[in-house]
Amino acid sequence: MRVGVLGCGRWATFLAWYAVRVGHEVVLWGRPGSARLAALRQQYENDTIRLPRTVSLTDRMSDLDSCDVVLVSVAAQSLRQVLAQWTSEQRPRLPFVLCMKGLETQSCLRLSQVAAECLGGDWPVAVWLGPGHPQDFAAGVPNCMVIDSDNDALKSQLVSQFSSQLIRLYYGNDLIGNEVGAAAKNVIGIAAGMLDGSGRGSLKGALMARGAREISRLTGAMGGDERSAYGLCHLGDYEATLFSPYSHNRHFGECFIQNKPYDQLAEGYNSVPAFIKLAQRCDVELPICQAVYDVLYRAVDAQAALTTLFTRSLKNEF
Repeated sequence: MRVGVLGCGRWATFLAWYAVRVGHEVVLWGRPGSARLAALRQQYENDTIRLPRTVSLTDRMSDLDSCDVVLVSVAAQSLRQVLAQWTSEQRPRLPFVLCMKGLETQSCLRLSQVAAECLGGDWPVAVWLGPGHPQDFAAGVPNCMVIDSDNDALKSQLVSQFSSQLIRLYYGNDLIGNEVGAAAKNVIGIAAGMLDGSGRGSLKGALMARGAREISRLTGAMGGDERSAYGLCHLGDYEATLFSPYSHNRHFGECFIQNKPYDQLAEGYNSVPAFIKLAQRCDVELPICQAVYDVLYRAVDAQAALTTLFTRSLKNEF
């Protein structure tokens, strides 16, 4: 296939590299004036990935018109703007695959819902989610991920065209649960980083168990399958998010509690306000999300918030 990639950050660059690896032709787009795109044009590499010279780099969306599918990897809060540009320029109705994790902060919408609002509900849209870091993949370390969509034909095509020994792709069957779980694991990752930064990393086991349970409740209340919280998009992504040195969200939480600067994108920061609103709408208790929100947005002392989180009133485990 001819594959377009919208975005030129770390994950977008990996997707371009991977698409070439599995036999596709690739066009990668970045915004006009993007420093990342300029660096790629000059060196064809970033700090993680060296792109094949066969990848076409462009800042014109029209160069993606001849693609068979478009992989989207931009900041979650920028998705609406990027898709609005696509529609305003009357670009063709190509299948879009959303390859990022988060909720839109203001609307609390899942990213596939944002796409439906921008493109129309019948536009072919899928999500590509699950664990893995470009550093590991580039080193040949395999992992498993999920493709999900309400469009079964698109889902089957993507799993067939992008599966390999490096990434085993599974068919997702719960778009709500997979998107909610994928966005929530970033929030749990921030909490894990706070535990690491405060010398309480031994509590990450409890964080994993309770985090999956609270997100399963929210998923069920939103109409999804509670079991999805225990799949690849949430619990299955914990190792890569709660423990890996490459995890932006974990690193952000660690730096935050230690009052150190951090200049990388941590999607959990923007998603956690949406989770608090969803918890209120659905009448579901999300103690971990609430603790992270209180620390990040209400200036609650992080040490106190973590202590309170793990010394709550005694409850049944399930």
